[in-house]
Amino acid sequence: MKRSLLLFGLIAGVLTSVLCINSFAQAAAPAAAPAAAPAAAPAAAPAADAPKEEKKGGGHSSMSFSNIILNSGWFGGLIWTLLFICSIACVALVIDCYINIQNKKITPPEFVQEVNNSIAQGDLAQAIEVCDKVSSPFSRVLKAGFVNVQEGFEVVQDSVGIAADIESETLLSRISYLSVISNVTPMLGLIGTVQGMIYAFFNLGTQEAGAAQQSMLAVNISHGLWATAVGLTVSVIASIFFYYFKNKTMGIILGMEALTLDTTKSLRNAVVVEDEQSA
Repeated sequence: MKRSLLLFGLIAGVLTSVLCINSFAQAAAPAAAPAAAPAAAPAAAPAADAPKEEKKGGGHSSMSFSNIILNSGWFGGLIWTLLFICSIACVALVIDCYINIQNKKITPPEFVQEVNNSIAQGDLAQAIEVCDKVSSPFSRVLKAGFVNVQEGFEVVQDSVGIAADIESETLLSRISYLSVISNVTPMLGLIGTVQGMIYAFFNLGTQEAGAAQQSMLAVNISHGLWATAVGLTVSVIASIFFYYFKNKTMGIILGMEALTLDTTKSLRNAVVVEDEQSA
């Protein structure tokens, strides 16, 4: 899973870097226009109103999501890269949790039946062998108790309790990254918005007052707010799935503990019978 997340993050970083390079190229291209502007200025004066109308008609292209990212600058590109990485990581974690956090993966019914049959027959070695064949949190918890049967039932209970705590923490740590994403992405979006506001007011100070200045300010601010919108969207999605999988995991853990208690009780009865027969 970690390798998949790193791969997704690397791909997102490369794609965003390409977008940033394109934005720099597009920002540098208009720089050649002012050089030719003085010669054409007198002839263009009568048609001063035409560009304004054309700008109004083409306003939608400047508000496209790709242009927002391309025109965010290098720091904005970094913020968008982190947001994309968090988005991809969120999707990967949701898929991973959906696949792995299931009752049939943690407490396989066939495994439970085989272990109960082995204990009912008094064959502890076979029960340990069944635990070795099945790789699941429940099998590891039971094996921790089975291997300490000779030490007494209290040691078995302690071993099972410690193993259950370890497996519970492992399961919960799988979904804890969703909580991290839900907390980090709004902050990243806020940083992107602050950067957009700084950029907007910087451009405002370098232009003459007028309608064009106000329009530029509004466009730049709206570009900056997109970062917060995306960050909040990712945060909400991550929070929903975090609490969903957390509740599901806690329910599975409680069920696993109940099965463990029943199995250890059966094991205790088997041990008592064996002791009585040996006496």
